[in-house]
Amino acid sequence: MIAESARFLVLFCMGCGVVVGWLAPLLADWLVTLRWAPLKGPAELLSSLPEPGRTLGAVGVGAVVGLVIGFIGVHESLAVSVSRSRVVLTVRDASQEFGGDEVGLVARDGKQLVLLGPDGMEIAREDCHLPWRRLADAFAERGYRWADEDPHREEFRRWVPGVPGLPDGADALLRARAAAREKGEGAEDARELRGELLRLGVVIRDEKKRQYWRMPQRP
Repeated sequence: MIAESARFLVLFCMGCGVVVGWLAPLLADWLVTLRWAPLKGPAELLSSLPEPGRTLGAVGVGAVVGLVIGFIGVHESLAVSVSRSRVVLTVRDASQEFGGDEVGLVARDGKQLVLLGPDGMEIAREDCHLPWRRLADAFAERGYRWADEDPHREEFRRWVPGVPGLPDGADALLRARAAAREKGEGAEDARELRGELLRLGVVIRDEKKRQYWRMPQRP
């Protein structure tokens, strides 16, 4: 299995939190000297606290926040298991499993890992922060075709409400998905709606807040 090191990710986030916590009192002391500054009220409160308590407290809070962010990062990160007979993608404790004969091509598309079926239909697309060379070698060694770029990238068209060419129901799903992506906690809804669109034969690709779509030609 190829996955991010949970220990490294958590410790890295904690370390960043400690650094931010240590710098916070220094930043607060600087902000209170300005005539106008954002968050000046909290800065004045922090500056009024005695040392060494304020620095130790800020470092402790930073470490806790970093720890929480680290655990969230581990939970949200992608893990890939590859064998000649199957490919398993795991995110948020949920797994997608594909037989080896279901995967026609594995490709990198920016920061996403894409699995395409033998007919060119996309069967999976996940955010990926794993080492790309390691992934490419793992798939190639087990007999899968690998591409450093999605071969269908130029076929995607930007979605706008009411765009022609989509099957019945797809526009409504894309509207709902756009609304879900606007929400801070709409990632799971967006994933489910992507699956519904795939069942209609519509492949979705995200770029910032924009949605792009294509429809593979079925044999």
